[in-house]
Amino acid sequence: MLSVLSYGRLVARAVLGGLSQTDSRDYSLISASCGFGKDFRKGILKKGMCYGDDACFIAQNKNADVLGVADGVGGWRDYGVDPSQFSATLMRTCERLVKEGRFTPSNPVGILTSGYFELLQNKVPLLGSSTACIVVLDRRNHRLHMCNLGDSGFLVVRGGEVVHRSDEQQHYFNTPFQLSIAPPGAEGVVLSDSPEAADSSSFDVQLGDIILTATDGLFDNMPDYMILQELKKLKVSLPEDQFIQAFSHTASSY
Repeated sequence: MLSVLSYGRLVARAVLGGLSQTDSRDYSLISASCGFGKDFRKGILKKGMCYGDDACFIAQNKNADVLGVADGVGGWRDYGVDPSQFSATLMRTCERLVKEGRFTPSNPVGILTSGYFELLQNKVPLLGSSTACIVVLDRRNHRLHMCNLGDSGFLVVRGGEVVHRSDEQQHYFNTPFQLSIAPPGAEGVVLSDSPEAADSSSFDVQLGDIILTATDGLFDNMPDYMILQELKKLKVSLPEDQFIQAFSHTASSY
């Protein structure tokens, strides 16, 4: 397990930029992502936004900015399955749906549902499970719409304090809610939750808010006060009327 200090540096390096006000009505996020997996110190890195068993995406269209993180369930490794394949494929599929405009900003569960069912219908065999968190900024309404399935999640920080956060979903210890694709004949044996079971919420965003999305690799290793200390270091050296909100998007495995 990597040290808490390493996680602090991870958050500090996920720097970001801010929320741009394109006109008197619309907001848009300027964002970044970073992370590392268990094999980080061994120099084993994968291309794209996939870190260990975790994956993430950042996408936008004319109506919204959308962010997602997913944590592949490591137990599949015992059966010869790479846990990162499921989480990475799910995030890539959700990203494509956003870029194609096939979603409603106020319904992030719809993105997760459509992405998951595409995986179920995929002709290429795919096995595995993952948690998932989707955050959508509706540019016109200045409102965040969020859904979280499992123990990944998000924080909204305002004035140095957490003002909104996701609720963790666990069946029991170390067994979070998760989307799954089981081998043929094992559908009733492998734990699998419906995308509609995700916890959903909406929240009015303000200029200056900081949004952090992450897997449990971050939240299990850094308490809130440490995360807030690192986020305070994120300074946007641009005029306040141009870039106001900092945004952090982090995926990491512990």
